Amino acid sequence: MRIKTLTPKNILRHELLGLRVRAKPLKGDYVHVGEIVGETKNMIRVLREDGKIVMLPKNAYLFEFTLPSGERVLVEGHTLIGRPEERLKKRVRRW
Repeated sequence: MRIKTLTPKNILRHELLGLRVRAKPLKGDYVHVGEIVGETKNMIRVLREDGKIVMLPKNAYLFEFTLPSGERVLVEGHTLIGRPEERLKKRVRRW
């Protein structure tokens, strides 16, 4: 089995744990910056730079992920909704 590298095109079909993230709420201006340490169907757990772990609802945030290559990808949170293992199987429609 061939493992594909993480790219902006396939980020929705990859594991998010360990990625650096900047999360900005759709309504408001406070930004959470840190590393993803957990994920459920509707929430993402982020270890912030101040050492606190926060639970962020996926549908209420805009996420900017930093890929291992250093490239940044902006993802609307509602596209991430679903269990991680099911999201990996889900087909994504491209425009």
